[in-house]
Amino acid sequence: MYYVLLIIGFVLLIKGADFLVDGASSVGRRLNVSDLVIGLTVVAFGTSTPELFVNIFASIKGDTDIAIGNVLGSNIANIFLILGVSAVIFPLAVGKGTVWKEIPLSLLAALLLGVMANDRLIDKSSISALTRIDGLVFIAFFIIFIYYSFGIAKRIDGIDEHVPQKRYGLLKSFLLIIGGLVGLGIGGNWIVSGAVRVASNLGVSESLIGLTIVAVGTSLPELATSVVAAYKKNVEIAVGNVVGSNIFNIFFVLGLSSIIKPLPFQPGDNTNIGVVILASLLLFLWMFTGKKHSLDRWEGIVFIILYASYITFLIVKE
Repeated sequence: MYYVLLIIGFVLLIKGADFLVDGASSVGRRLNVSDLVIGLTVVAFGTSTPELFVNIFASIKGDTDIAIGNVLGSNIANIFLILGVSAVIFPLAVGKGTVWKEIPLSLLAALLLGVMANDRLIDKSSISALTRIDGLVFIAFFIIFIYYSFGIAKRIDGIDEHVPQKRYGLLKSFLLIIGGLVGLGIGGNWIVSGAVRVASNLGVSESLIGLTIVAVGTSLPELATSVVAAYKKNVEIAVGNVVGSNIFNIFFVLGLSSIIKPLPFQPGDNTNIGVVILASLLLFLWMFTGKKHSLDRWEGIVFIILYASYITFLIVKE
């Protein structure tokens, strides 16, 4: 029953995100908000709402291993799996701003998480955790990121194509928004409950389920967006969607989660934080190998192999 609950939860979560994006985009268009702004806010937030809602319910219920595993696993999947697949479809050449600003910012987010999650290394008497103060610091960084995003948005080609073009009546738009939020809420709650029971039934840790099944499931909107963008050769969108999602996940999702309830970190979590840092660092370094400022097909294949190796390591470690 809980396996079914988990699957239905993912369906509700993904469709809820779609409804929310459609409804909010329609309202924005009726208010004469530009597609550029809608793309940067509604659509960008929409692809990360599954991670957000799962983490909110996990934090409320005290299932911190799922909350932490969901974000770390999603960020690893975003780079190794999603960018890997996207690069195989079409090499991802990006602008200098992405190479020198957005990708380093995602690396900074991962490094900052590593520092804030290891209080015990600095103060031996402390418990390693993301506290509410840490969460507020993350939210402050997130606000800076949003401000920066609006400043560079006009140079991103193809962003308009990823904004839903349908314009609904106000009633239908608001019903879509409400339906989307309800779907996200129910789906997020069921996924957390189902993940806990699945972990118990399989005799594995909640962290493993969070890092794998939950993380990949909540990353499906990013996968769809980046793969379609790569197919349409809108490479800035394909890379920007993933990098932006990784920044969103750490600064906003983990920030809000730790404000709701402090998230204790276990020593084993450092391995996963290290993989997030490695993935971000490799993405940055590979912008200077092969064709400059591009993630080539062979690099995408290596990313996919690294992801498969990471999942194998997690299973063997259990």
